[in-house]
Amino acid sequence: MAVDLSRRAYRAQRWAARAALAAAALAVVFPLLYGGLRGLALLLCGVAGLALSSAALWWTLTLRGPLRWLAALVAVCVPAAVIALSAVFLFWALPVSLALWALAVWSGRFALRGTGSEQQPDRPRERRMPLPRRAVLIMNPRSGGGKVGRYRLREKAERLGARVVLLDPEKENDVTAMAQEAVMGGADLLGAAGGDGTQALVAAVAAEHDIPFLVISAGTRNHFALDLGLDRGDPAACLDALTDGVELRVDLGFAGDQPFVNNASFGAYASIVQSPAYRDDKIGTSLEMLPDLLTGQQGARLVARAGDTTLDAPQAVLVSNNPYRTDDPFGLGRRERLDSGVLGVLGVKVESAVDAAALLLDPSRGRLTILTAPEVLIEGDRAELEAGVDGEALLLPAPVRCRIAPGALRVRVPRKRPGVAQPPPRLNWRRLRKLAATVGRTAAPSRFRHHPEIPDLPERQRPFLGP
Repeated sequence: MAVDLSRRAYRAQRWAARAALAAAALAVVFPLLYGGLRGLALLLCGVAGLALSSAALWWTLTLRGPLRWLAALVAVCVPAAVIALSAVFLFWALPVSLALWALAVWSGRFALRGTGSEQQPDRPRERRMPLPRRAVLIMNPRSGGGKVGRYRLREKAERLGARVVLLDPEKENDVTAMAQEAVMGGADLLGAAGGDGTQALVAAVAAEHDIPFLVISAGTRNHFALDLGLDRGDPAACLDALTDGVELRVDLGFAGDQPFVNNASFGAYASIVQSPAYRDDKIGTSLEMLPDLLTGQQGARLVARAGDTTLDAPQAVLVSNNPYRTDDPFGLGRRERLDSGVLGVLGVKVESAVDAAALLLDPSRGRLTILTAPEVLIEGDRAELEAGVDGEALLLPAPVRCRIAPGALRVRVPRKRPGVAQPPPRLNWRRLRKLAATVGRTAAPSRFRHHPEIPDLPERQRPFLGP
């Protein structure tokens, strides 16, 4: 029976690949057939409108005064006009085309799931360790709009035997010194309830002394907690790690001597967050500073070196503790792993409206650089470079050497937690075409090739894996 079920699943995947290709083709052809020459004209208008909107967005960010508002009007009205024309001339053909695209994506991912075409990332190995006896948790009462008080984190932590150190919202707090003092006092676990900037400082001290670190998702976004699979909606659930927890070994990033658990950014964004007005008026401050920053009239001229790659004068460079997903809109801002031992590097260089249009139409043509490296050197024409490190505005001595410390951090997490969402398979149309073209062969994963219950098959029926 197991053999029949396996073969049936392989046939289903093969037919799903065929359905995905057919649906994708129909999604393109159907509006053209329905609209005739008008459908073709609308398709061309859509491409031209996308390019014009991208250029108008660039002008919106780099111009001031009436021209900026005119460009913003173009950026909004052009796509709206294309959608309106499509709705008028294509009627129900447009929603049918969108439905076909949705079917193509769903069928394609179903076909590739389990075929071995997408190797799922290995998760950090969980280890059962002795319970902490002298846990010290540093909490920021202002983080996340007051989550520490709202979820009664201090009271719950103290009931579980931890000592809590509250930051004073009325003065500057040396978080690193507090964590070092806790270790000198005999702490065998450090924890932090706050934003990712606070998390990084405490995590660095825990890594230095090789003691576990507890993440409490009491900040606004808590991307680090998200990628650890913690419950961001209930910070108190993170405290379960004190009584029923496991340990993970993950990497820790450094920009110079400054630790980061998420990323360090350089360029336009890093310059904007340095402004004292940014916290009170983020949009207004950004619109005021971007024209000079994007055109090179303000800010440092950066050069980023990662391995054999050199990025000359990018407007922005993002260095992350393990790479972010960039291939799937549903996975943007997420990291598949936190223990790969490499930094993610993303650089953007756009010098004109033409570049802005080309970036959107074809990001692979050099205006967007995506790579990984164990070390990145950020140079500039100034003695100090503006940086945003886990959301904190800093000035770092140039050049800034960004590096990763593989497996440096022992993170203690609850044994029962939501976990990291499994990313869907990447759509690989070339592999789908090969899978769909097989006749009598299957997309069996390699682990079934020599399964003892599956007899040897004729050559034409042997599992097909593709390159």
